[in-house]
Amino acid sequence: MTTDTPARLLTLLSLLQTPREWPGGELAERLGVSRRTIRRDIDRLRELGYPVQATMGADGGYRLVAGKALPPLVLDDEEAVAIAVGLRAGAGHAVEGLDEASVRALAKLEQVLPSRLRHRVATLQTATTPLTSGDGPSIAPETLTVMASTVAGHERLRFAYRAGDGTESRRVTEPYRLVSTGRRWYLIAYDLDRDDWRTFRVDRVSEPFATGARFAPRELPTGSAAEYLRRSMQRHGDSYDVVVAFDAPADVVAARLPRWLGPPEPADDGTSCVLRATVADSVDWMAVRLAMLGVDFRVREPAELVECVRELGTRLASAAGGE
Repeated sequence: MTTDTPARLLTLLSLLQTPREWPGGELAERLGVSRRTIRRDIDRLRELGYPVQATMGADGGYRLVAGKALPPLVLDDEEAVAIAVGLRAGAGHAVEGLDEASVRALAKLEQVLPSRLRHRVATLQTATTPLTSGDGPSIAPETLTVMASTVAGHERLRFAYRAGDGTESRRVTEPYRLVSTGRRWYLIAYDLDRDDWRTFRVDRVSEPFATGARFAPRELPTGSAAEYLRRSMQRHGDSYDVVVAFDAPADVVAARLPRWLGPPEPADDGTSCVLRATVADSVDWMAVRLAMLGVDFRVREPAELVECVRELGTRLASAAGGE
């Protein structure tokens, strides 16, 4: 039970910032208080300027909505615009490190931005050309934020999808997770029409629509969205297996590797490790990614990656004035 009122209000606010509607009973259960206390806490948040909307009925509850002004004690206008522009730019190019948590942050921020600030964000995004960008496919930030909202709120998602062979279809899904591989975003979801789990490339998704229909999350067969994605890529032949040995402890390498690659296996000596992973990106990109880790490594498989790393090393040595 949360007896400290300020701490309870912060916890309540954190829950309400998740883009979904919270029944009063569920909030009371989570915070260990009565529904009457929840109603009083909601009133306190409203007095502080947070636009909390209530709906009546058996399925009614509370949710944070866009108001006439940005809620106080969070961000001022300039900070909110700066953060939203940065997150939208990164999300659109699937920059490595901008994982699902950052997309959820963007969804929360845009949910409460007043229309005047949303207009400023869109204007800056349109007028700005980045000096560098990822070489993966571009994605509309709105697509990611809609998907992130349905994942967080356990809400069915409808969208149009174009397969790799150009076939177009309409899908109704129960979204489970968004997974970033650094250059691409993937949606792991249960396809209701096909009655099975599916993996969708987000850059092939259009017209995403949150239906408002809630669902109870199903158990993913592999238990891990990243593992399911790896297996899916293997089944469809869109990937290759890599084996890389590192002259550094496993925890050091794991902290620098993208999470979707999985953890490296520590060696018996505790000072080195081996990564075995399934990769969907080009060997050129993988070679550059390995070189950026800042630790010594040796590629064992595949032969194409070995040759690519060798050629990259020769070019870098030449660029640095080496022989």
